[in-house]
Amino acid sequence: MTINRTDTSEADRQVPETTADIIERLGRFEGPPEAFLANLLAAQCRIGGAESGAVLRGGLGRTLEVLALYPPQPASGVQPAWLTLAVEAVSEVLMSGKTAVKPLHVASELYGQPARRQLILVPLKGSQSTRGLAAFVVEARDPAILATVAQRLELTVSLLDLYEMRLLLQNRQMDLRRLRFAMETVAAVNEHDRFQGLAMALTNELATRWRCDRVSLGFLRGRYVHLRAMSHTEKFSRKMKIVQDTEAAMEECLDQDVEVTYPVAEDATFISRAAAELARRHGPSSVLSVPLRHSGKVVAVLTLERGKGPFALDEAESIRLTADLITPRLVNLEEHGRWFGARAALGLRRGLAAVVGPKHTWIKMAAIVILGVGLFAVFGRGEYRVEAPFVFQPIEQQVVPAPFDGYLESVKVEPGDEVVGGETVLATLETAELALRLGEARAEQAAYAKQADAAASLDKTAEAQIARAQAAKIAAQVELLEYQIAHARIVSPTSGVVTSGDLKRQIGAPVKTGDTLFEVAPLEALRAEISVPEDEVADLEVLQRGELATASYPGLRVGFEVERINPMSEVSERQNVFKVRVRLDTAYPWMRPGMEGLAKVDIDERRYISIWTRTVVNWVRMKLWL
Repeated sequence: MTINRTDTSEADRQVPETTADIIERLGRFEGPPEAFLANLLAAQCRIGGAESGAVLRGGLGRTLEVLALYPPQPASGVQPAWLTLAVEAVSEVLMSGKTAVKPLHVASELYGQPARRQLILVPLKGSQSTRGLAAFVVEARDPAILATVAQRLELTVSLLDLYEMRLLLQNRQMDLRRLRFAMETVAAVNEHDRFQGLAMALTNELATRWRCDRVSLGFLRGRYVHLRAMSHTEKFSRKMKIVQDTEAAMEECLDQDVEVTYPVAEDATFISRAAAELARRHGPSSVLSVPLRHSGKVVAVLTLERGKGPFALDEAESIRLTADLITPRLVNLEEHGRWFGARAALGLRRGLAAVVGPKHTWIKMAAIVILGVGLFAVFGRGEYRVEAPFVFQPIEQQVVPAPFDGYLESVKVEPGDEVVGGETVLATLETAELALRLGEARAEQAAYAKQADAAASLDKTAEAQIARAQAAKIAAQVELLEYQIAHARIVSPTSGVVTSGDLKRQIGAPVKTGDTLFEVAPLEALRAEISVPEDEVADLEVLQRGELATASYPGLRVGFEVERINPMSEVSERQNVFKVRVRLDTAYPWMRPGMEGLAKVDIDERRYISIWTRTVVNWVRMKLWL
């Protein structure tokens, strides 16, 4: 385990002090933390009777660092053996959070003999966790004495918390002092409502408050910083050497976006060549350049020069706070103080920067797409089409009626079946009763024929004529019955497809002469009927061209021509529609009456924005009566 050592202590006092004096002195200590820890460790060793002590920070996986060691040793000195034992016990003490006592054995002690010296480990607790521990070497064997010493050491550890509270209070008081200085400066200069007056008041106020020889304010214009105000100087020229050197120092600060000071601290990471040149040529003086940020960007630089001495850290922070508070008003007055053309150019530049800059990429892409779609809609032209559903209908349709009164015996076809004219039997009617009546009529006809022959042989002319008349009457009935029996098999009169006549569930039902049983439509003669909404029918004309596609074959487009527009509307699906009949260019074998799909009629060429907004515009016109 690596141990970093920091040996800093204050010389032991020559005048004996009581415990109360030591605690009072540490309670009023105002030096740096390193000196306080050294003095606290020395006081703890004196109060607790410890011969050695150390304050360690870290542990539980972190590198241990020795913050203070008593008695102090040179950095190149040998590490005490007890300090190694303290390092090994750090994890145990930090995890338990309680004071621990470890024996310190030496080689001269006999085996099994109690240790003469003990190592007392006191944890240093913070607000949320244990920050480290203090280790003390005490020469004692009595447990009661060790317990008393441990209690004294634990009590003196609270002085560290008291010192930290005092440091926190001092930092807060310093923050309040910085805020007060900043607010006083802002209040003193904010009464001006013009940029030049505000800039002069600001530079003069800062020069007076921080005892500066010169305070300058420069604003970024394009790629360079231009000096806009200098304390106690109403007029200056950019050709002056001091102005050029000041602007160079400001640009150096602006490019790095960090406070630049001169003289430079040893651990500084910024470049201060221009600041050093300004101090050398127009000093000797100390230089502090503070960037003024607005909306996350450096827009101006404030440069302070004085010969009194370098700017302290708290002074730089106070000046930075003042700059942060006054920058928004400075920028606002500087922009509004320009003439109209410059303000317009600045606004245009910002707008273009927002458009072509690297920020808000997705919003810009969306805006570009929307703009492109808008331009395409306004200037692009396309074919305006009326879209409406359609259904195939046959041009000719053969009705197959019932040939006589009877009962359905069988049904051979269903809607959608293809039939051949003169061959396909559609249905049959019952003929059993007709056959019985036919037999009776033939027997009765034969009887009347014999009766006529007998009357003729007896020269009974009148009776013979009556018998022949009855026979002729019965013969007509026989012919009728034979006709009905012959036509009981209902055959399709034409080839095509059955469009209606689902009678299989009505077998045995009575039918009357002339009742429509089936409808057969030829496949080679089909047309489409389009149902056009009433708000679009005015755009249609006879002979207009279009295309349709069925739900069965959506990828196949069939051309057509408008043949007839029905002048009367119909209600379909709760809206008024007009039936438009069209003639197909091509009839395919798969087409069937009743098939549905979507038809598009070509009207004319229009702008896309007119096509896309037609429905909305018409609705607004109707509502507003335009």
